[in-house]
Amino acid sequence: MSLVCLSDFEMYAKEHLPKTTWDYYAAGADECCTRDDNLMAYKRIRLRPRMLRDVSVTDTRTTMQGTEISFPIGIAPTAFHCMAWHDGEMSTARAAEAMNTCYIASTYATCSVEEISAAAPNGFRWFQLYVYRNRKLSEQLIHRVEAHGYKAIVLTVDVPYTGKRRNDIRNNFKLPPHLKVKNFDGIFEIDALSEIVETVQGRIEVYMDGGIRTGSDVLKALALGAKCVFIGRPVVWGLAYKGEEGVKEILQILNDEFRLSMALSGCRNISEINRNLIQFSKL
Repeated sequence: MSLVCLSDFEMYAKEHLPKTTWDYYAAGADECCTRDDNLMAYKRIRLRPRMLRDVSVTDTRTTMQGTEISFPIGIAPTAFHCMAWHDGEMSTARAAEAMNTCYIASTYATCSVEEISAAAPNGFRWFQLYVYRNRKLSEQLIHRVEAHGYKAIVLTVDVPYTGKRRNDIRNNFKLPPHLKVKNFDGIFEIDALSEIVETVQGRIEVYMDGGIRTGSDVLKALALGAKCVFIGRPVVWGLAYKGEEGVKEILQILNDEFRLSMALSGCRNISEINRNLIQFSKL
């Protein structure tokens, strides 16, 4: 059976991954309210299309910090990709390189920053970093990623403590013994986006992750001021389906849906997407 949308990949992953692995990828903290609200937030937003526009040719290209990418959808940092596919983050990096978009590698990757770089030497990649009490550890990681062509550090600032992940506790979740976090050898939900964009007043680019499941979600985020969006869980679903090829399919589906949403809304390129496309419903 063909998988035609991201929810198809989600169902496939749920059916084929071990339960403890699926629960780890799927769960949020405590009652999972933020996870669920991120999904529902997009449903409260309606698009107001512009009619009688020539959209015979559309262009989804954009830039991130001056680097051109094929579409405004990148790969967010998520942990432990090797639980979903045997070469994990290396497949993810190759898919991002093939699709010409940005991949943010996680500190908690199951492939090292060196392995990821070697797998996709021409890829556009950033690195997600926690600030550790051991500042030397953070400094060493920064030097390693800089030496291997990572173009930016994505600093995580909202985890002074880890949340209580109930299913992981119930499952006594542990990383499988044949895997390890190799980098220790030796972005906002949409309800907050408008406020952040207004606050920064164009001084910096604003990116967003959380809850992106369709191309119209991407369009809504860009209309509210995001420069680019990032996806996390859907990448793991793609890996579980078919490794690198599965991730490429996920990205292609989102790009196709985004292009269609742009055209139906009367937008020929990224510069024509603006706040006038958006209307909030009262769901």
